[in-house]
Amino acid sequence: MKLPPEDRALSPYTGYTRNHWVAAADGLLEAAWRWSTPGGALLDLPGPASANGARSDGLEGFARTFLAAGFRVAGEAGADPHGWLDRYARGLDAGTRTPGRDGAESWPVILDYDVAGQPMVESASVALGLRLTRPWLWDTLDGRVRDRIEGWLRGALRHVPSPNNWHLFPYTVAGFLESVGRGDAETARARDRALELLEGWYRGHGWYADGDGRAFDYYNGWALHLYPVLDAHLAGVPTALGARLREHLGAFALWFGGDGSPIHFGRSLTYRFGAGAAVGLGAITAETPLRPGVSRRLLSGALRYFVDRGAVGEDGLLSLGWHGPHRPTVQFYSGPGSPYWASKAFVCLLAPPQHPLWTAREEPAPSEVADTALALPTPGLLLQSTASDGVVRLHNHGSDHVRPREAEAADGDDPHYGRFAYSTRTGPTTRGNVADNHFAVVVGGVRSVRRRIHPLGAGQGDGWGWGASWHRPIFGRGPAAVPGLRVESVTVARGRDEVRVHRVVGAPPGARAEQTGWATGPGESVLRPLAGWSRQDEVRAPHGTAYVPWAVLPCLSADVLGTGVLAALAVLGAEAGDPVASATIDGVEIRWPDGFAVAIRFDPLDVVPG
Repeated sequence: MKLPPEDRALSPYTGYTRNHWVAAADGLLEAAWRWSTPGGALLDLPGPASANGARSDGLEGFARTFLAAGFRVAGEAGADPHGWLDRYARGLDAGTRTPGRDGAESWPVILDYDVAGQPMVESASVALGLRLTRPWLWDTLDGRVRDRIEGWLRGALRHVPSPNNWHLFPYTVAGFLESVGRGDAETARARDRALELLEGWYRGHGWYADGDGRAFDYYNGWALHLYPVLDAHLAGVPTALGARLREHLGAFALWFGGDGSPIHFGRSLTYRFGAGAAVGLGAITAETPLRPGVSRRLLSGALRYFVDRGAVGEDGLLSLGWHGPHRPTVQFYSGPGSPYWASKAFVCLLAPPQHPLWTAREEPAPSEVADTALALPTPGLLLQSTASDGVVRLHNHGSDHVRPREAEAADGDDPHYGRFAYSTRTGPTTRGNVADNHFAVVVGGVRSVRRRIHPLGAGQGDGWGWGASWHRPIFGRGPAAVPGLRVESVTVARGRDEVRVHRVVGAPPGARAEQTGWATGPGESVLRPLAGWSRQDEVRAPHGTAYVPWAVLPCLSADVLGTGVLAALAVLGAEAGDPVASATIDGVEIRWPDGFAVAIRFDPLDVVPG
């Protein structure tokens, strides 16, 4: 990827400017197009096929890179020095001639999500790319080609989406068709249905659940906010949904570390700097509380973070992983073209060169300004950042990926949701290794996992914050659950200190409790017993994480019977405070040497300064 020289006067934190974003888009497109079919309908990028098959993967490569090209050309008012739109015009023609056939150029047809649904996802990128570039692409196509494209896209309106953000894919297709005078009752139904569901998924304070469950993650920004707000922006109509985006960004700005890394949490992390899509969307729509210099700092910080750490390989392609290739970061549905949903971050290019997003001087990210404890009660999350190192930690007391129709025991450990803490400097250990940042009850030699998370609350005070939840321990062998067994958990964050308190209720004879800390290199994290723990060890995770190839974890353990309360101090880093704790089965009091104290009561839950 050939990038221009840094500009440290305008961008003192990253050196990146709008020209870097344009060059990044061109570099990614050039590398991807080396793998196109002769007719340009599919981009068959090298790598293992996804569960959807190679043809679907080729369409994914075409559609997701088309999104980057669309933002890049639209942001230049149609200027297209590399001829990207000519390539996509050829591919649109070739791919829609005989959809569903075995020909080398034929696109797969769009079917229900549980049959062959991935093309429905890609239809939204195709539709959005066409809408962004209408004057220079769609309007120049032969009428028969346009009819064929419409026929293929309408498959998204006539089949069943997955019961989550997927409903915004036919919404986006319908929005494009209506924008070119091809709307009808079918497009209206798709849009009305999506907005109806979106309203039901809204939980307040800028947060949507991704479906009827409690999945709160990056999909809130790069899907649930992006598609409807961008649709309204392109149509030039006001939308009340913009105010929700604004509210979301006020807290979301703290999801990025001082080094640019987004918090390593949730699904589809191989989309990498796509995490910044909502920040860019807020900037171009003016639906943001962030100053332009802060928005660019977050956007360019994330892009540079991944460029500098090998996300773009020597072949110029985005790999399946995090820094470089890392299979445990990737979902089963991801193929070689999947990482190019990172293209959504290029929405920022819709801001022209003279826009304040590009002309304002970069300002520090929120994680670099002050130590912060920010409670997000709606999703049940607690954010904790330290300005001295720019690290952000996320304490999860409310977001899981258990669908309402699923049993809790399904799928076992979910490393990207089930852990108590995530950060911008660490990733979770893989299945098969000891789980990091985990509280387990061990019964009959089997460690429990945390699946469905029941939030109990979150709050903050001056310089500190807390989050709380309960869960039912689930076991992978033998009975899935022990009758009456539950764990109530509270995290108190202050400075870089995390005090983790757990009350086990209903522990059977012979049970043992275990608490692990951060997965890092040796000597890079602390886990100190404060109350209830009897043994302190260090365990290894030889499969490592997305950040380190090999990791160690501090570990505490203790026997537990009936009801027991345990407290520990965890710190990501080598320096820790020196709080002390006293515990009963009814609550815990935590006190720091400077006199600050927090009292936790369990029945009912109450967390207050002591």
